[in-house]
Parts: sequence; structure tokens; C-alpha cells
Amino acid sequence: MKALILQQLGGPEQLRIDEIVTPEPGPGQVRVRLRAAALNRRDVWITLGQYPGIRLPCILGSDGAGTIDALGPDTPAELLDRPVVVYPAYDWGNDPRFPSPTFRVLGMPDPGTFAEYLCVPASHVFDKPAHLNWEQAAAIPLAGLTAWRALMTQAAAQAGETVLVTGIGGGVATFALKWAVGLGARTFVTSGDDGKLEQARRMGAASGVNYRDEHWAKRLSELSGGVDVVIDGTGGPSFKDCFSLLKPAGRLVVYGATAGNPPRGPEMAKLFFRQARIIGSTMGSPAEFAAMLRFIAEHRIEPTLDQVFPFDQAIAAHQRLLAGEQMGKIVLRHG
Repeated sequence: MKALILQQLGGPEQLRIDEIVTPEPGPGQVRVRLRAAALNRRDVWITLGQYPGIRLPCILGSDGAGTIDALGPDTPAELLDRPVVVYPAYDWGNDPRFPSPTFRVLGMPDPGTFAEYLCVPASHVFDKPAHLNWEQAAAIPLAGLTAWRALMTQAAAQAGETVLVTGIGGGVATFALKWAVGLGARTFVTSGDDGKLEQARRMGAASGVNYRDEHWAKRLSELSGGVDVVIDGTGGPSFKDCFSLLKPAGRLVVYGATAGNPPRGPEMAKLFFRQARIIGSTMGSPAEFAAMLRFIAEHRIEPTLDQVFPFDQAIAAHQRLLAGEQMGKIVLRHG
């Protein structure tokens, strides 16, 4: 089979498509003939050597959708030929509050979805929402699940609440907007790109502000009247202002820190007098993955795709992600 392999560090240019042996499913496993796979920032960070525990060579890719074409021993026969989406991790564990010590994301060290075939446990494949095509389905797993846990589990957002999603355009932020709008929350966004703000409005955002404006937080406060939930993957200098926007009993959920650590912390009086909460979040469990897919099917939600690349243009796809120009998910089409 063809696979996109990273043999050495140095950026996306080091990726190569090679022919390798097609894997065979073991006991309790299925083999998925992948039809599409999507990129995450994790993939780019690994090529740059900016991710812990890198082991080379490796097949990257955490997001994938395809058809089950082979079954291992002790795997239910009815799974054969089923169109599925792959859960993007291993070993969450038994505690829904946090993952086990052996938890790891699919695609380094375990083989990932940037290949024609992938073998995974049968418990890690879920029916593809029928209204989605392969590229849309492949876009969901890692970013969609991260956004789902942040908004639905950790923040416990409710219909009618006001939600702020920072840094709209990236995969997780775009899914957080989709989930919040589907839930019935009044949703605001931030971006450094006015074009992305306009796209977010077309996706259902009530409004948005450009964080490059020195007074962005004041303007957002006037527009929103304060927010119940902030979903933030940025950190950095804007973290304090995000916290200041919270209403009483507000929740600020942090899933990343693309702008680094905040230079200043929140005002402690606002933290305790407003009964506010700051919550860390990342990824999610198989049960949350199943709940997210049910929500997608019920509300007929379609992921936002930035661009679909043929598999042989995988380097160009990674370069686009590295440039940070995307609005939504970048997808590779297999075959």
C-alpha cells in the first residue's frame, strides 16, 4: 500500500510517499480502507520536531474515514464493508475525567491515517454519519472531539447561554462554533482576520471581533453583554481579557496555547466573587466520540472544509496548515 512516511525531521518537506506492506488485522481488529484523512497541527509539529516523544520513521495522521475491508479473528462479521469514522486515539481508560497514563493519539508512534489502509480495534470504528461524504467525515475526529469535550463535557454548555470561541479558523475552534450553534448557544468569535470573522457569521456566529484591535475585549463585552463560556486554544496576552468577559458562574476552558503562556494572570477577585472556573481540556473518550457523532447526525451538521488535496499533494497540504491560512479542516483524498 501507499503511505506518507516521515523518515527525518525538518518540516513537511521531509514527508515521502512510499510503498509498504499492507497490514493485516489481528484478533479483535478491523482493517479500514481509508477514503480520506485530515490534517491537524499535531502533524506539522511532529515534522518540525516540536512534539514530545517523537519516534521515526512514522506514518502520521489522526483523522480518517473509510470502509472496513478485512476482519481479524474474533471480530463480528457484520462489520465487513461498513462505512466508518475512526476514533483518533488509544487507551483513554476507565475514568471519564481524564485519560490513562498510556493514552496516545493515533499517528506516531502507532501507524496513522496517512496511508491506504489502517488496522485498529473494532471498538475504535463508528458508523459514518450518512449525510456526510468521505472528506467531511474524515475531518471530524481529533479536532471535533477536542472541541466537543471542551464545550459539552468540561464547560457543560447549555442552550441559550453565550459562548466565546477564540481564534476562529483552526479546526478545533471551527468545530466549537459548529457545536455551540447546533446546541442553540449565542456564539461570538475572535480572529486576526476580518475575512474569517465574516465566514464565522455565515456559519451562525452572532458576531466577532478582531483581536488585533487594542480594545477588542471592551468591544466584545458591549456586543455580548458578557459570556457564560469561553473556549480558548490561544492563551498568551489575550487570556486575561478572555477571563474578564465571564459572567458569574462562567467557565473558561483551555485546550491549547498557540500564543504561549499568559504574561499576566486573571484578577483573583473576579475569580472568586464570580464563582468562575478555569478548566483544562484535551481530546476525549470513545463515549464522547459516539455522543458527538449522534449530535452530528441529529442536527445534520457538516464540517467546514478549507481545502481538499489529492494524496500525492500531501506536502502542499501540510505547508498550507503551517502557514495558518485555513478556515476549517484541510483534507487528503485517498485514491
